[in-house]
Amino acid sequence: MSKKNFSGGLNSLLGDQPKNLTPAQSRAINKKAKYTAMLEEMKIDLVLKGDQPEKPKKGRPKTVFKEITKSSQEGTKENETRATFIINEDLLDKLKAMAYWERLLIKDVINTALEETVAKYEKKSGAIKPIPKK
Repeated sequence: MSKKNFSGGLNSLLGDQPKNLTPAQSRAINKKAKYTAMLEEMKIDLVLKGDQPEKPKKGRPKTVFKEITKSSQEGTKENETRATFIINEDLLDKLKAMAYWERLLIKDVINTALEETVAKYEKKSGAIKPIPKK
Protein backbone atom coordinates (compact mmCIF):
# COMPACT_ATOMS: atom_id res chain seq x y z
CA MET A 1 0.00 0.00 0.00
CA SER A 2 1.45 3.34 -1.02
CA LYS A 3 1.18 6.51 1.01
CA LYS A 4 -0.56 9.55 -0.41
CA ASN A 5 1.49 12.64 -0.98
CA PHE A 6 -0.27 15.84 0.15
CA SER A 7 2.71 18.09 -0.36
CA GLY A 8 1.53 19.27 -3.80
CA GLY A 9 -0.42 22.19 -2.33
CA LEU A 10 -2.08 24.47 -4.85
CA ASN A 11 -0.41 22.78 -7.80
CA SER A 12 -2.17 19.52 -6.99
CA LEU A 13 -5.51 21.33 -7.15
CA LEU A 14 -4.87 23.48 -10.19
CA GLY A 15 -2.43 21.24 -12.03
CA ASP A 16 1.12 22.06 -12.99
CA GLN A 17 1.53 25.70 -13.87
CA PRO A 18 3.90 26.98 -16.52
CA LYS A 19 7.06 28.59 -15.17
CA ASN A 20 6.79 31.85 -17.14
CA LEU A 21 3.47 33.35 -16.01
CA THR A 22 2.41 36.88 -16.77
CA PRO A 23 1.17 38.94 -13.82
CA ALA A 24 -2.41 38.68 -15.18
CA GLN A 25 -2.19 34.88 -15.36
CA SER A 26 -0.82 34.75 -11.83
CA ARG A 27 -3.70 36.93 -10.55
CA ALA A 28 -6.24 34.69 -12.31
CA ILE A 29 -4.80 31.59 -10.65
CA ASN A 30 -4.87 33.30 -7.24
CA LYS A 31 -8.49 34.44 -7.79
CA LYS A 32 -9.55 30.91 -8.71
CA ALA A 33 -7.91 29.52 -5.57
CA LYS A 34 -9.54 32.26 -3.46
CA TYR A 35 -13.04 31.57 -4.85
CA THR A 36 -12.58 27.82 -4.45
CA ALA A 37 -11.68 28.34 -0.79
CA MET A 38 -14.69 30.66 -0.31
CA LEU A 39 -17.04 28.09 -1.82
CA GLU A 40 -15.72 25.37 0.47
CA GLU A 41 -16.18 27.65 3.47
CA MET A 42 -19.76 28.43 2.43
CA LYS A 43 -20.53 24.71 2.04
CA ILE A 44 -19.22 24.08 5.56
CA ASP A 45 -21.31 26.97 6.93
CA LEU A 46 -24.46 25.58 5.28
CA VAL A 47 -23.88 22.15 6.75
CA LEU A 48 -23.25 23.56 10.24
CA LYS A 49 -26.24 25.91 10.12
CA GLY A 50 -28.51 22.99 9.27
CA ASP A 51 -28.47 22.03 12.97
CA GLN A 52 -29.50 25.48 14.20
CA PRO A 53 -33.16 26.30 14.90
CA GLU A 54 -35.11 28.30 12.32
CA LYS A 55 -35.22 32.07 12.58
CA PRO A 56 -38.54 33.51 13.70
CA LYS A 57 -40.93 34.22 10.84
CA LYS A 58 -41.24 37.82 9.70
CA GLY A 59 -44.47 39.72 9.51
CA ARG A 60 -47.30 40.60 11.82
CA PRO A 61 -47.54 38.29 14.84
CA LYS A 62 -50.50 35.97 15.12
CA THR A 63 -53.24 37.76 17.05
CA VAL A 64 -55.99 35.14 17.02
CA PHE A 65 -55.39 32.45 19.60
CA LYS A 66 -58.41 30.27 18.88
CA GLU A 67 -58.79 26.97 20.72
CA ILE A 68 -59.05 24.30 18.04
CA THR A 69 -61.31 21.43 19.06
CA LYS A 70 -61.79 19.85 15.60
CA SER A 71 -59.44 19.51 12.65
CA SER A 72 -62.06 21.29 10.50
CA GLN A 73 -61.34 24.49 12.49
CA GLU A 74 -57.66 24.66 11.51
CA GLY A 75 -56.85 27.73 9.44
CA THR A 76 -60.19 29.42 10.09
CA LYS A 77 -61.19 32.52 12.04
CA GLU A 78 -62.88 32.60 15.45
CA ASN A 79 -66.37 30.99 15.39
CA GLU A 80 -65.76 29.45 11.96
CA THR A 81 -65.37 25.84 10.90
CA ARG A 82 -64.88 24.09 7.59
CA ALA A 83 -67.85 22.12 6.18
CA THR A 84 -68.32 20.11 3.01
CA PHE A 85 -71.66 19.99 1.20
CA ILE A 86 -72.95 18.47 -2.00
CA ILE A 87 -74.67 21.18 -4.04
CA ASN A 88 -76.39 21.45 -7.41
CA GLU A 89 -73.85 22.62 -10.01
CA ASP A 90 -76.14 25.29 -11.49
CA LEU A 91 -76.80 26.72 -8.03
CA LEU A 92 -73.08 26.78 -7.27
CA ASP A 93 -72.37 28.59 -10.54
CA LYS A 94 -74.97 31.22 -9.61
CA LEU A 95 -73.51 31.63 -6.11
CA LYS A 96 -70.03 32.07 -7.59
CA ALA A 97 -71.37 34.65 -10.06
CA MET A 98 -73.12 36.54 -7.24
CA ALA A 99 -69.90 36.60 -5.23
CA TYR A 100 -67.94 37.78 -8.27
CA TRP A 101 -70.28 40.63 -9.17
CA GLU A 102 -70.74 41.76 -5.56
CA ARG A 103 -66.98 41.47 -4.93
CA LEU A 104 -67.54 39.08 -2.01
CA LEU A 105 -66.11 35.74 -0.99
CA ILE A 106 -68.26 32.72 -1.86
CA LYS A 107 -68.27 31.75 1.82
CA ASP A 108 -69.77 35.15 2.69
CA VAL A 109 -72.56 34.79 0.11
CA ILE A 110 -73.38 31.29 1.40
CA ASN A 111 -73.17 32.43 5.04
CA THR A 112 -75.62 35.30 4.37
CA ALA A 113 -78.03 32.96 2.60
CA LEU A 114 -77.92 30.47 5.48
CA GLU A 115 -78.41 33.22 8.08
CA GLU A 116 -81.46 34.51 6.20
CA THR A 117 -82.88 30.97 5.95
CA VAL A 118 -82.42 30.36 9.69
CA ALA A 119 -83.96 33.76 10.56
CA LYS A 120 -86.98 33.02 8.32
CA TYR A 121 -87.42 29.58 9.94
CA GLU A 122 -87.16 31.00 13.48
CA LYS A 123 -89.70 33.71 12.67
CA LYS A 124 -92.14 31.07 11.44
CA SER A 125 -91.44 28.24 13.95
CA GLY A 126 -89.77 29.85 16.94
CA ALA A 127 -86.28 29.34 18.32
CA ILE A 128 -84.45 26.25 17.08
CA LYS A 129 -83.79 23.72 19.80
CA PRO A 130 -80.30 22.16 19.78
CA ILE A 131 -79.86 18.48 18.97
CA PRO A 132 -79.76 16.46 22.21
CA LYS A 133 -76.38 15.01 23.15
CA LYS A 134 -76.16 11.25 23.53
